[in-house]
Amino acid sequence: MAANDLHYGSDASGLVWGYLFDREAGTAQALDARRALSWLDEPDQHDGQFVWLHFNLSNAASEKWMRTHATLADEFYEALHQGSRSTRIEVADDTLIAVINDVSHDFAFEASDTSTLWLTLAPQMVISARRTPLRSIERLHQAVQRGATIHSPVQLLEHLLRDQADVLVKIVRDSIARVDGIEDSLLAGRLRHKREDLGTMRRVLVRLQRLLAPEPAALFRLLQRPPRWIGEHDIEELRQATEEFAVVLSDMSALQERIKLLQEEIAARVNEANGRSLFVLTIVTVLALPINMIAGLLGMNVGGLPLAAHPHGFWIVVGVVTAFTAVAGVVVLRLQHE
Repeated sequence: MAANDLHYGSDASGLVWGYLFDREAGTAQALDARRALSWLDEPDQHDGQFVWLHFNLSNAASEKWMRTHATLADEFYEALHQGSRSTRIEVADDTLIAVINDVSHDFAFEASDTSTLWLTLAPQMVISARRTPLRSIERLHQAVQRGATIHSPVQLLEHLLRDQADVLVKIVRDSIARVDGIEDSLLAGRLRHKREDLGTMRRVLVRLQRLLAPEPAALFRLLQRPPRWIGEHDIEELRQATEEFAVVLSDMSALQERIKLLQEEIAARVNEANGRSLFVLTIVTVLALPINMIAGLLGMNVGGLPLAAHPHGFWIVVGVVTAFTAVAGVVVLRLQHE
């Protein structure tokens, strides 16, 4: 357990897991770093196979191992250290380099719960790397463990994109359920949520869309001029995965508009409630104005106060105050109806 903690969930080389795939059968068998190294030393003798190696970049040994034992394009290492996290898929030295943004494994609608996955695909090798556990790559790993058939590196990427779309679909469904609850509470007049809650959800969805939206366009550009080793079947599968992903992004945009409308409705209701409160306060102020003015005048300790010696002076003043208050009330009510 201490050794696993020291290596951040990977082995000493930074490898989290590795698999050797049979192209014809589509089955996979687990690989450790030693067997993976032996396979990479003689790739020409394994025409009917390809490997998938997944590394944890939190382990400093990962990049060193890849540079030493795997022949990868320089663009892949540049992508690992670039500040830009925009999703993209590029062709470099007849290999594919993908930068894919995904949600963390314990995603909880926080803006910081997104991270990046880097991949490079060659005819006989797929290498992926990440710094934090991500949902889509974990789903792909579980599918391989359950015996999913994968016949090519591009099919592995296509499976990953579909898993990522499924993760986003779940996020959208959870968001819709939360928005439905808020909308029902709003219609029932017992809204307990603040506009800030909707604002937080909307910001997370905007962030996810901003990080993921370039992906369909990048894939469509790739499909126009793919590398020579990608077959027609794989290109068609990638195209379908891209279309499914575009639908998810469209649903996310529609949900953002719905959240925006709810925010505007809540703001309108809050303004209406504030208006009613101000109106009530105005009525109370107007009705209390006569008694305050007369009480202020009669409260002066000066000579000559009217009715000071009259035996019914108090009741006369009360009658005058009541009359003025009634007149003020009638005026306010007429103004309200107008």
